[in-house]
Amino acid sequence: MEHQSSPTPHVLIFPLPLQGHVTPMLNLAELFCLANLKVTFLNTTHNHKRLTRYTNTEARFACYPGFRFKTVHDGLPDDHPRAGASNVKGWLKEMIQALASNGKSLLREILVGEKETEKVTCLVTDGWMSFANEVANEADVPVIAFRCPSACCNWTYFCIPKLIDAGEVPFKDDEEMDQLVKNAPGMDSFLRYRDLPSFCRNQDISSCRDLQDLFTGEIQRNQQAHSFILNTFVDLEGPILSLISSHCSKVYSIGPLHAHLKYRLGQNDDITLSNNSTSSLWEVDRSCISWLDLKPDKSVVYVSFGSLTILTKDQLMEFWAGLVQSKKYFLWVIRPNLIIGNDQDTQAQDGLLEGTKERGYMVGWVPQEEVLAHRAVGGFLTHSGWNSTLESIVAGVPMLCWPYFADQQVNSRFVSEVWRIGLDMKDTCDRTIVENMINDLMERKKDELERSMDRISHLAKRSISEGGSSYSNLNHLIEEIKLMSKKG
Repeated sequence: MEHQSSPTPHVLIFPLPLQGHVTPMLNLAELFCLANLKVTFLNTTHNHKRLTRYTNTEARFACYPGFRFKTVHDGLPDDHPRAGASNVKGWLKEMIQALASNGKSLLREILVGEKETEKVTCLVTDGWMSFANEVANEADVPVIAFRCPSACCNWTYFCIPKLIDAGEVPFKDDEEMDQLVKNAPGMDSFLRYRDLPSFCRNQDISSCRDLQDLFTGEIQRNQQAHSFILNTFVDLEGPILSLISSHCSKVYSIGPLHAHLKYRLGQNDDITLSNNSTSSLWEVDRSCISWLDLKPDKSVVYVSFGSLTILTKDQLMEFWAGLVQSKKYFLWVIRPNLIIGNDQDTQAQDGLLEGTKERGYMVGWVPQEEVLAHRAVGGFLTHSGWNSTLESIVAGVPMLCWPYFADQQVNSRFVSEVWRIGLDMKDTCDRTIVENMINDLMERKKDELERSMDRISHLAKRSISEGGSSYSNLNHLIEEIKLMSKKG
């Protein structure tokens, strides 16, 4: 008697609705599609409109018959700024609460499925979406936690309850900021108070206890999850991954996902180049590529602070003056809502305008992977978001880090002190410091940074090549999902 064929596994992916979370989860979705899994991607209506307006995402996934998009309203008014709003923590909390109210019934409906063939095998969701875990548990659907930040940041999150108990968190700005953190195993020889996530600062005791409860709950959900996905690779964060593995049942490091996807698509001759299938929520200005084409090799500083960072007008002027005074070419992404306030007509000195005309180019948004891979780019002034960090590593471009919030403070410390592939400029915004550190990046420390970066970049590409750690881990994860489907 022949065995009935096993059902095709069906994965529901539900990202936190931010650019830095949607991008790697879409890459993961396509990797699953390449393995012939069915995938439903639950996106917010707001983000899906932007995706379809500015990218070819729908055409990108049209070739996968087992893939479908579903949308849910994020609960915020259409005119809410979302990215660029000054109180990121406040509106993000508001959005997650609204998502929970609006999305539970739809999520339950998708998880159960109208037909037997539509039933979801597992839910891959961001750890911050606790309500999604609850609905999946009620539906008896296994949860795979995908934490988009670095392993080092996630381990810091694991340590936060202990740091609060020990009285190390909260702390005040400028109060013993350069003291080493004592209760962060594996990081206590180099991690300072100023390198902890930004929300550890300036909290009152009641807020601090809320923070402790939040991260205690996070740890419990991660430990209860069937498995834990991280967008990183063993040769970069092996010691930290081992620490996380001691608290979670199965940890799959499968990054860098953007390069991993390109490799599996067969573009392994040059995995740094764009596959023209971005997931940008902003309109890309490709004129910057023509501008870069006219510049000498490794002569340009690429400047981008990501999709959420905001600057005051004073900070804008300090960065601008430092860039011009460095006498380097610079390509600067100035997002429409980058500057606090509606009036962005900052009065500039004639020298800054003249210097920008000679050496600078400013655009609203760029195809970042393609820019970083361009021969003319020699350094990256970045907010240290994890996607940007990984893209810089794969492209082999050293970084100058100016972190804004959340995981970025931890990332920048590892970039400078552990991996030695960049410089850390956190908590300063002065034109003289900006000028000096750009010249360190592009001249004085260029050779040593490039040597370290070349080594790390090679390890990143090796990890996602056949037989590499991330390549093998993804195969194991896919087999694990298939086994879930067989178990019913």
